[in-house]
Amino acid sequence: MSQTSTTVRLSYAASDVAGQMLFCWIMWYLPFYLTDTVRISAAAVGTILLAARWIDAIDAPIWGVIFDRTRSRWGKSRPWFLWLCGPFALFGVLSFLTPDLSYGAKIAYAAVTYIGCNILYTGINTPVTSILSALTPDPAERVTLTTFRMFGSKIGVLLVNLTGLELVRLLGGGDDRRGFMLAVPIFAALSVGLFLLAFRNLRETVPADTKPMPLRGGFVALRGNWPWFIIFASSLFFWIGFIARVTVAPHFFEYVLHRPDLLKLANSLDFASLATALLLPWFCRRVSKSAVWGLGLAGMALGQLIVWLGMRGEPSIAVIMTGWTVCFVASGAAMAMPFSVLSESVDYGEWKTGVRAAGLLTAVGAAFCLKAGAGLGGAIPMWMLDASGYVPKVAQGEAALRAITFGVVWLPAACFVLSLIPVLFYPRFEAMEPRIREELEQRRAAVT
Repeated sequence: MSQTSTTVRLSYAASDVAGQMLFCWIMWYLPFYLTDTVRISAAAVGTILLAARWIDAIDAPIWGVIFDRTRSRWGKSRPWFLWLCGPFALFGVLSFLTPDLSYGAKIAYAAVTYIGCNILYTGINTPVTSILSALTPDPAERVTLTTFRMFGSKIGVLLVNLTGLELVRLLGGGDDRRGFMLAVPIFAALSVGLFLLAFRNLRETVPADTKPMPLRGGFVALRGNWPWFIIFASSLFFWIGFIARVTVAPHFFEYVLHRPDLLKLANSLDFASLATALLLPWFCRRVSKSAVWGLGLAGMALGQLIVWLGMRGEPSIAVIMTGWTVCFVASGAAMAMPFSVLSESVDYGEWKTGVRAAGLLTAVGAAFCLKAGAGLGGAIPMWMLDASGYVPKVAQGEAALRAITFGVVWLPAACFVLSLIPVLFYPRFEAMEPRIREELEQRRAAVT
């Protein structure tokens, strides 16, 4: 076993804390900020979210090709932590600095800053995933590193959810726009510092090709790469469901349950996913990775069902929060496993085609799925809210309340079930991993 040091593990965790310091604001709070603080219509916000995803359909593979052609004294993935952390932080701050413009100009500003932030997030988050296959060749150690990464991600989300809105309230003094303007830069500075820490401590130890890959070369690794297609399909549906849930959560607690005070607690329950994520190496030593992955998705669907049971008749806060917690606990496995097995799909592509395209496969298989899922998961419920007659800061009609509930309960539930279906076909490819690893090691030894 090729075990990595504690410094490497913690630095890999820090790379995802850094990303969540800003991306959590963008995914969890920006739609609500745009509809209820900037007063952009829900339909316009939904269109902005979806437009960004169409652009990601182009920029994700472009980033992947760029990463695979990168040659530097720091490696292929690592230098991008240094080069992109500043621009990513800048656009994250600009997203919450909407100036007092005309309505159309506000929409244009929101679109440009949101799309820019998402392009840069793809650029800096994809190397966090692609570097995993270069940190160690050992599948078990990759699961361990993924666990540390998920720990870092959840720490980042928890810090934002526990302190972010409170800082907005304290710094804004009742003016939410001013509060966001002052609070977000604090998290942006932390993001830059943590990315620089990861850049300093991580090293790429698995040999990479010394010659730049031809422009079309990376796409060869997709040919017949069924493990990658399974990961892609499952991840896309997962992120649609997950982001739909968190996008409409502020509206759900504000207008359906009339308990906006519970939003901070509800979002902070994301930290409960660590109860599962931290045990992933233990689980994967006892059952297959595909079983852990599938059980996580099934558990998320079960959590949604419990939330629905809590909504029948007079809403039961205890039952609803129980379902909310079950869903987050199960997400520890459902969210982490695709990142871990993506490295195995990189190995599979190299074994089958002779091309190792870690940048392209992770850019499209992870970053694009997350961003496309985030766009659709944000756009669909926003469009439904607008079509149902949603108006900010007033009591909502029955149609709007039904739209909010559908976005929080049934849309995510359906997506988690659809995400589970491709995973059922993964075990046959997981069984091939020892053979693939052995043959790749033989090939690399023959070259050296």
